[in-house]
Amino acid sequence: MSQGLSPVRLVLPNGVVIQSVRTTRTAAVAINLAIRGGAASDPASREGVTALLGDLLERGTLQRSDAVVAEMLDARGVAVSVTVTPHQTLLTCTVLSDDFDEVCALLLEMVRMPALPADVLDVRRLALVTATREADDDPAERADLTFRAALYGTRHPYGRRVTGTVESLHAMTRADLVAQHCVSVVPAAVSIVIVGDVLPAQVDSLAANLCDGWRTAPALASTLPPCAPPTSRRLHVETMADKAQAEIVYGWIGIARRDPAYDAVTVMNTVLGQFALGGRLGDNIRERQGMAYHVSSDLDATLGPGPLTIRAGVAAANVDRTIAAIDAEVAALRRDGVTARELDETQRYLVGSMPRALETSAGIARFLQRAELFGLGLDYDVQMPARIRAVTRADVQAAAERLLDPAVATMVVAGPYPT
Repeated sequence: MSQGLSPVRLVLPNGVVIQSVRTTRTAAVAINLAIRGGAASDPASREGVTALLGDLLERGTLQRSDAVVAEMLDARGVAVSVTVTPHQTLLTCTVLSDDFDEVCALLLEMVRMPALPADVLDVRRLALVTATREADDDPAERADLTFRAALYGTRHPYGRRVTGTVESLHAMTRADLVAQHCVSVVPAAVSIVIVGDVLPAQVDSLAANLCDGWRTAPALASTLPPCAPPTSRRLHVETMADKAQAEIVYGWIGIARRDPAYDAVTVMNTVLGQFALGGRLGDNIRERQGMAYHVSSDLDATLGPGPLTIRAGVAAANVDRTIAAIDAEVAALRRDGVTARELDETQRYLVGSMPRALETSAGIARFLQRAELFGLGLDYDVQMPARIRAVTRADVQAAAERLLDPAVATMVVAGPYPT
C-alpha cells in the first residue's frame, strides 16, 4: 500500500499542532497557519470583527511597524495571504528554504503580537465597507447572501457575510479587535502545516518558539446553533433592474463534512453540476438549451451542515425556464439516481483529481490543513480513493432522495427580474 504523504504531526504542550512533510523537489516551503474559530465566533453586533482582525495581522506588530513588516516580506519575495472563513483564519505563504526560519518567526510575531494601530484600522475598515457595498451591487454576491440568510437565518454564522455589515464595521473599535484577539488567538486554536525542504531541526526550533511564553488557554467553542431545513418551496427576488443578467441561486441545507454520506453526496453533486462542463445541469441548461452563461452545483460541507447550492447566470427572459430545467434535473436524479457509466466516470474523475491537487507544496499544505480541521486522519490521502470507489449507485440514490427535493428548495433571483 502507498505510504502517501505521511506527515509528521506534533502536538505541543500548549496545544499548538504542527504537521510537516519534507520534500526536496524544490527549494521552496509552503507554510499554512490556521487559527480555528473564524467568523462563526464573532460576538453579536460585532459581525466582521474576525475578518477585520485577520486583515490587520500583517499590518505591523508590537515590535515592528507596518512598513518594516512589509519591507521584510518584500525583500524575500514573500506575499502572505490572509483568508477568513466561518471556522478559520488562514495565513498562507511560500518561502525559499533559506528564508524559512526568519519568515516563520515573523509570522508568529504577526499572529501573537499584532499592533492593531488605530490609523490602519480606520483605513482597512473603510476598505471593507467599500467592498461590502460593492458586493451588495453585484447580482451574484447579492443572490448568494440573500440565499444564505433565507436558508439559515441571519443569526446563524452560515446565514451572514463573513465580513459583517456596513453598520457593524462602522461600530467596530480597536478595543473590540484586542478583545477578539485575546480570546481567539490562543495556542489550542493554532495549527501549522509546513511542506517543503525543511529539516527536522528547523521544525523543532519552530516548536520551541511556539512554546516560549505562549501559555495554554482554551480555544473558543465551535458549537453552532441549530438550523431547521425549510419545509416548503420559497422564491426570493432581489430586483436589480440596471444589471445585464440575472443570477439564480437554488438549493438546500446540505451535510457536515464528517457525515457518513459525504462520499456519496460528493459523487452525486459531481454528476449533478461539476463533471465535465457542469454535469447534467450544464449539459441541459447551457449546452442543449443555450440559456445559461454559467451553471454549476457546489457542496459546502464544513464543520456544520453547509449549503448544497446550484448557481446559474442567465438573461432575465430565461429565468423561469432555467428554474424549470433545474427542477427537472434535480427531480430526475432524485427519482432515478445515476447510471452505471456516470458512476464509473465520476469515480475515476474524483480519484484522478487528487494527485493534481497534491502536485504543489501549497496544495499539500492546504489538503493537510483541511484534514486537520475535520479530523480526517493523517492517512486520508491514502484512504480517499478506496472510499470513493466504494460508493454504489444505491448510495448515490439514497443521497439524492435525502437532499434533492424541488418541493422544499430555496431560490433567489437577483438582477433584472421580473421583466
